[in-house]
Amino acid sequence: MSTDSTDSSNAADRSREPGQGLTKEEAFHRLLEGHWRYLENKRLHRTVTTEDRGFHAQGQYPLAALLGCADSRVSPELIFDQGEGDIFVVRVAGNIVGEAEVASLEYAVANLGVKLLVVLGHENCGAVKAALTMNNAPGALGFLLREIAPAVAEAQALPGSLLHNAVDCNVKHSVHMLLERSDTLRKAVDDGLVRVVGVVYELSTGDIKFHATIG
Repeated sequence: MSTDSTDSSNAADRSREPGQGLTKEEAFHRLLEGHWRYLENKRLHRTVTTEDRGFHAQGQYPLAALLGCADSRVSPELIFDQGEGDIFVVRVAGNIVGEAEVASLEYAVANLGVKLLVVLGHENCGAVKAALTMNNAPGALGFLLREIAPAVAEAQALPGSLLHNAVDCNVKHSVHMLLERSDTLRKAVDDGLVRVVGVVYELSTGDIKFHATIG
């Protein structure tokens, strides 16, 4: 992938404000700009210097928080062309919303000042595929698949590819579960401080499709 542009920022120029001092709209556009660079093969060329490491050792100032699938092909920092310290990332198979995931995103909002939350699913998700085919899985895997089951049920009523629809429904379900299971996040959205978006990454094209925007 070409690196036509250069990141000219340095540690002295970076914001130490919560959420990098960005509104939810500004953070949203920052990610969209980064994704455009990714699609156009114009990702910024970044290096991590001793000065950078010193800056990050003093604290973290992410502009967004993201709940994504653990799939090795879906790297948020690459997809949105962001650097070290820019995205607070929580990854779990199937981008489900368990207690630990909720707590992590509450921390990002309450302690780091993040105003944009992203739920990132992806094409041909293996966890969603497993939820379509496996019944009564034991242990923790069973918990994961039960979390995806409502999206599968919704997708079964839709025309077209069941897997494709289930992936889309699962992202929307996770967005709504975040707000249903967290009073902290729900209040931040209701107060107009935080935006939550749900997107699906297409492995075959590199593009993203939006399926939910709240706030």
